[in-house]
Amino acid sequence: MSRRSLPSELLEYLAALPAGNGDTQRVPPISVLSAEIGIGVSKLREQLEVAKALGLVEVRPRTGIRLKPYDFLPAVSQSLLYAVVMDRGFFDMFADLRKRVEAAYWYEAVDLLTPEDHQTLQNLMQQAWDKLNGSPIRIPHFEHRQLHLTIFSRLENPFVRGILEAYWDAYEAVELDSYTDLTYLREVWTYHQRIVDAIQKGDREASFQNFIDHADLLRHRPITTG
Repeated sequence: MSRRSLPSELLEYLAALPAGNGDTQRVPPISVLSAEIGIGVSKLREQLEVAKALGLVEVRPRTGIRLKPYDFLPAVSQSLLYAVVMDRGFFDMFADLRKRVEAAYWYEAVDLLTPEDHQTLQNLMQQAWDKLNGSPIRIPHFEHRQLHLTIFSRLENPFVRGILEAYWDAYEAVELDSYTDLTYLREVWTYHQRIVDAIQKGDREASFQNFIDHADLLRHRPITTG
């Protein structure tokens, strides 16, 4: 496949490197890269910053430049965060995309979960209820994010995982993680409990239907002022 469409010489070079086993791979120092690729050091440094922003490489003082395993999240998350800062309405559009992606991959994701994953989901449920029923009451945002991501954690599609993780970054950016309507939160977590219980019982249809019902809650979320 031709890589002529890539926007920089460094990206072409990195894309041509043999795929590793999931670990980071060493990339030659900048002086060596400059000669090997055939571009000046200053231009190469600019291209390296782009590669870092895309999550393709990491640069550390002692270990130098390393090629990272491909991850879609850095690119989509940065673009999405820019969009929602510019216009809050973009979050609602992305939330709809995320819901459709989750629905499309629901059965595959649930079928891949292990008994250990089921236990993780139940543990997250217990932590969430402890926060909601505690004194003082705490918002179980960490549990909310981890619950959803755990359900899809066994998928080997980096684009699906990137979209789903980016959603939670944006969710926090628009401060939905600080939403404090207790009645609404209890309703959300009641659906979560039904979803997790159905997954654990192997009832795929019930888990999916409760997911669909739960997914509509955000759209109908009560609006608070202040």
